[in-house]
Amino acid sequence: MIVVDPKGTLTAFGKAYRCALGPGGIVPADEKREGDGAAPAGRYPLRRLLYRPDQRAAPETGLPSTPLQPTDLWCDAPEHPSYNQLVTAPFEASHEKLWRDDALYNLIVVLGINDDPAVPGKGSAIFLHVARENYGPTEGCIAVAESDLLEILKSCNPKTLIELKLA
Repeated sequence: MIVVDPKGTLTAFGKAYRCALGPGGIVPADEKREGDGAAPAGRYPLRRLLYRPDQRAAPETGLPSTPLQPTDLWCDAPEHPSYNQLVTAPFEASHEKLWRDDALYNLIVVLGINDDPAVPGKGSAIFLHVARENYGPTEGCIAVAESDLLEILKSCNPKTLIELKLA
């Protein structure tokens, strides 16, 4: 179990790590809205790991792992049938580019938030990923240092849950 508190601590497998959150922090799940910079409270599965193969080899993990491609995007358009899903460029609807110029998405753990099924407007692209050096805010994701994420991934498997706590 991975637990994230609203003060910026992620606890995984008996060890605490500093983490960054979005400016909206963690909100009650029924209050989560697309673009609010928050993550919804609750327990969620870790779906899979996406990683940049040009930056690193596949890390050690029990999660299903997929190398990213430069054309990989994530749909954040609530009105689109592919809302909150991985899509490929060219893509006409609103989306987030996963192949970034910075290192933040060198490792992306896709969290099972609003995906079974996706409810339009209830949030998309909420990931566990690499933090900025200064732990600046995310867009609503949870982010930790790359070395910490690599350590955490070693103990993760498809049964691992992440709990986002309100307090």
